[in-house]
Amino acid sequence: MEPGLTLAELVASLALATDLAMGHPLEQGLGSCLVATRLGELAGLPPDEVRRTFYVSLLRHIGCTTENQALADLVGGDEVELSGLLNPLSGATGPEYLGAFLRYATSGRPVLEKVRATGRMASGLRGFGPAQRAICEVARTLAARLGFDPETVHAVGTVYERWDGKGMPNRLRGGQIPAPVRLSQVADLVAALHDLGRTDLDEVVRSRSGGGFDPAAVEEFTGHADELLALLDTPSRWEAVQRLAPPPPEPLTGYRLTEALHVVADFADLKSPYLVGHSSGVSVLARAAAERLGLSASEVDDVGWAALVHDLGRVGVSAGVWGKPGPLTAGEWEAVRLHPYQTGRVLGRAPFLARLSTIASLHHERLDGSGYFRGAPAGQLPPAARVLAAADAYHAMREPRPHRPALAADDAAAELDREVRAGRLDRDGVDAVLVAAGHRVSRRKHYPGGLTAREVEVLRLLAHGVATREIARTLVIAPKTADNHIQSIYGKAGVTTRAAAAVFAMRHGLLDPLER
Repeated sequence: MEPGLTLAELVASLALATDLAMGHPLEQGLGSCLVATRLGELAGLPPDEVRRTFYVSLLRHIGCTTENQALADLVGGDEVELSGLLNPLSGATGPEYLGAFLRYATSGRPVLEKVRATGRMASGLRGFGPAQRAICEVARTLAARLGFDPETVHAVGTVYERWDGKGMPNRLRGGQIPAPVRLSQVADLVAALHDLGRTDLDEVVRSRSGGGFDPAAVEEFTGHADELLALLDTPSRWEAVQRLAPPPPEPLTGYRLTEALHVVADFADLKSPYLVGHSSGVSVLARAAAERLGLSASEVDDVGWAALVHDLGRVGVSAGVWGKPGPLTAGEWEAVRLHPYQTGRVLGRAPFLARLSTIASLHHERLDGSGYFRGAPAGQLPPAARVLAAADAYHAMREPRPHRPALAADDAAAELDREVRAGRLDRDGVDAVLVAAGHRVSRRKHYPGGLTAREVEVLRLLAHGVATREIARTLVIAPKTADNHIQSIYGKAGVTTRAAAAVFAMRHGLLDPLER
């Protein structure tokens, strides 16, 4: 059996996802955890506070997918790219942040557009406070759903406060900010500057002492800088974080596991107003379809769980792309095509999640090899992946998108049927999804080798030694048509004689008198 999923593995995977969502170097969040946790030990925090520091540093940006569409609209660009530019400004002053926003919103634009962008920013930033509160509230909500204690939940909602009281959302000052947060703020900047290759790291961190950062936390870092920076150069930050993980190491099970994966789903779906609830809806549909197909209990669980995490890679693509009503540019389309790859990239570290990612990252593949990102053909797509692809496609059609309204149920079903006939989606998977969604699906039989119902009728007579002319008379068709059916049957069955065709029919149970 694959090992289970621990809380530390899940939260560390979410930290990778927040790196992706914020345009940070991948594993910056893991590096921040290593530095913050050691800072807590050096500062003499009690064990419970060190434990809290470990988790707060990983959960620090868990609300980052909130209000992304509004941010993209505000700056008229890519909020992921903007967040990456803001990365080294942690703990900086308000004017420094504002200057970075304005430079991004106006860079390379005509004079008139610069004026409009500046006005839009001046108006939009007045509403930034409520947006910041929403981000913090979402962070607290998700942390609570992961089962963290009230103190940790509270701390996660204060990561954007400042030592000087000029932070958000509640203007906490000094010691009002929990110690794990004050340490993780310094650690986050240290990891960012290190991973960006900055040579002025010590100077920048010191410059924010007493403003954004707790002076004692800054001094703790500068007094042990060599030791702490060495932690960032470990061969595997993932393994180092898991070695630091507080006990107990027991895996998540039952309701806690399901709820934890629903947190991942909701974190991803918050990326755009068009996506909210998508992953959980796909999970319900895919699980029911997998059961109807007769997959094993473990396969049904994996399909349902994989559906919850299948769109995690979306967070690395701008909300402006997901909300764009017109055609995508080549670059935007390439980013969309790569989001299943990013799902696998984020989920690939923890063994349990890596197993789910082998299904989840296939959700846009198609049987004829026309899907993305791999272009995998039918032979590489297991039943679980086929079911997930059908469930994802159907559920997306039933939701509004910026370029179209939600499709009616019958229209979505018809579209799925067209995809089957075009050879892109699996017939059994689509039928199971449609039944799970409440549609009445024809009970027509799907025969081996792609035989049609008429060809099966011909084969039954042929296998019993009926001559071609008699087959034609029995079925009321022309002898030439009967012969064409026979030749087609031979081709599809891979045989050249009546006897071999009869063996094919027997092997596949096509001669059962009760079969229709």
